[in-house]
Amino acid sequence: MQNTQQHSSRRSVELMLTEDIPALGKQGEIVNVRAGYARNYLLPQGLATVASEHNKRMVEKHRVKLAELAKLRLQELKKLADTVSKYSVTIEAHANEEGHLYGSIGAADISKSLRGAGYDVAADCVRLEGPLKELAMYTVKIVLHPEVETDIKVWVVPAAART
Repeated sequence: MQNTQQHSSRRSVELMLTEDIPALGKQGEIVNVRAGYARNYLLPQGLATVASEHNKRMVEKHRVKLAELAKLRLQELKKLADTVSKYSVTIEAHANEEGHLYGSIGAADISKSLRGAGYDVAADCVRLEGPLKELAMYTVKIVLHPEVETDIKVWVVPAAART
């Protein structure tokens, strides 16, 4: 009798994950887990569902749709990168007579200037090797996606004197 109880507690169940679960798998994957883990945690929390043929087909359709959307998004980002690369950003800043800025220009300033010109580029897409601290022309890398990068020219010019 004791032997059958041990065997039933080690029984595994095939489930499909509805969410990414660290150390177990990604959404849509089929996993084998212990029955108790499935019954007491994964199913009640809505983290997994029974791996029926219907559910597998639905997940595959969803995966294909997501792949198509990702492909379209990548094409849009490539177009954006192409148009942004032809644009140069001009930022006015206060500087001393040697051309050193009183402050510095960061990724947020460049992003704000790009957005002002109609290009939706977030600050975390602007890759600077450090803040810009002098009046000069800089080449700045823009990374819109791991596969989509471009460079833009950033001109840091003296602020117009106000009289």
